[in-house]
Amino acid sequence: MGTISIIGSGSMGQAIKAVAERGGNAVEFIGRQDTQVNGDIVILAVPYPALADIASRLGGALAGKTVVDITNPLDFSTFDSLVVPADSSAAEQLADRLPEAHVLKAFNTTFAATLSSGAVGGAPVTVLIACDDADAKTALSEVVTAGGLVAVDAGSLRRARELEALGFLQLTLAVSEKIGWTGGFSLVR
Repeated sequence: MGTISIIGSGSMGQAIKAVAERGGNAVEFIGRQDTQVNGDIVILAVPYPALADIASRLGGALAGKTVVDITNPLDFSTFDSLVVPADSSAAEQLADRLPEAHVLKAFNTTFAATLSSGAVGGAPVTVLIACDDADAKTALSEVVTAGGLVAVDAGSLRRARELEALGFLQLTLAVSEKIGWTGGFSLVR
């Protein structure tokens, strides 16, 4: 397998690291201020507001790489709305800022606890992946499935809009204690 770079070592970064390592990948954590990125797949496990700065500082270093946006761009002060226009998404905005990278949306509909355990409700965790680049989508899907989870192609990067809406709904349900932080999303076929 390959090397995966993760920017952000919080709970989601740690959970994604565990999934990648279960699949035999080497993982490196990159600090937000670092300028060298070794992995062919780069996971941005940071809050939405950090994306613009990362794209500005690391744009050249991310050229040609598979860049995974896991953010949920919502108003955390009210938990009442997304902060991106309805006809866009955080991932699409990131792709505009990183035109030479292959930007994907993934992991935003999962909680760290379910990623760590690999299961929700007795079924493997589903990771929905939206992207316009088939090779990038395949590369991330292989990491996800090698780590014991289910990867589902959610379509083009435009589908990131719906993934972000689903992530927003899931977060608001957890914050209002209608589901637990160990809950999550699994596709039943």
